[in-house]
Amino acid sequence: MEAERNGLEVLILDEAHRIREKSVDRYARKELREKARAQVDELLDAARVPVFLLDQNQVVRPGEMGTPDEIRLAAEAKGLEVRQIDLTDQFRSGGSLAYIEWVERLLGLRDVEDGPQPWDGVDENFEVDVVDSPEELEARLQAYRNAGKGARMTAGYCWPWSDPRDDGSLVPDVTIGAWQRPWNLRGERSVGGAPPSPLWATDPAGFGQVGCVYTAQGFEYDWNGVILGPDLIWRQAADGGGGGWVVRRAESRDGELTKKSVTEGQFERLTRNTYKVLLTRGMVGTLIYSTDEETRAFLRSLMSGRRLVT
Repeated sequence: MEAERNGLEVLILDEAHRIREKSVDRYARKELREKARAQVDELLDAARVPVFLLDQNQVVRPGEMGTPDEIRLAAEAKGLEVRQIDLTDQFRSGGSLAYIEWVERLLGLRDVEDGPQPWDGVDENFEVDVVDSPEELEARLQAYRNAGKGARMTAGYCWPWSDPRDDGSLVPDVTIGAWQRPWNLRGERSVGGAPPSPLWATDPAGFGQVGCVYTAQGFEYDWNGVILGPDLIWRQAADGGGGGWVVRRAESRDGELTKKSVTEGQFERLTRNTYKVLLTRGMVGTLIYSTDEETRAFLRSLMSGRRLVT
């Protein structure tokens, strides 16, 4: 906010899809709040060459504005030349472009007529499977951990998120039938043996908790277990032909997404983006479980009859 204009030659902005409307928050000094400018303008002014690295399908909160169009409009208003370079190769998901495309088609995030496609093992270096219960999900991930791999469980924000108890134990908020596990910690310090939020994805003690999108975003681990909550379910058409995703706002416990200021269209897109982030954390493979039986059946149908050997 107080950077010298063109004080840097080059400024590289990772995760630029998370640009906010303004940089100020409730902790900012009064004089900064009074003269606050658009955050994208501050970033453009801070360097002679600002470089924005972004994926607009990873915008997961209202108020995040980092899209190519927003950045281009702000730059052109300042008379600046914009060069857009589309990056096709990537290292996420073990470098599997086939899996990234499969996820984006699955969630309707690609501008193509044909939607979800079967996963037929086209990439022999990346594995995908659907499991029938949270118990199976955790057991298979634990087996991979026993074999020396990293593994984590994540879920859509569809359960309450309690603070630790007075004795330091975590509340098992994520409840699916008889299976119960706590969310990862929200704070910056360890509690009851669980790692602080920034270390959840890397500390071995993080396996016992379920990660949320705000903790998992930006991190990777070998095996990725994803729980699709009741906020996103698949329903077949009444005539038996085709089907589509149904986004259910009432099932979300994310206070940022359920604000009245967030439209239904925004909520739907942010929910799909959330699961895109969660489904692309694994570097070796992904196991998927849905709390909804019809959705599990649909996902299982995309596996082309394949079942992985654990």
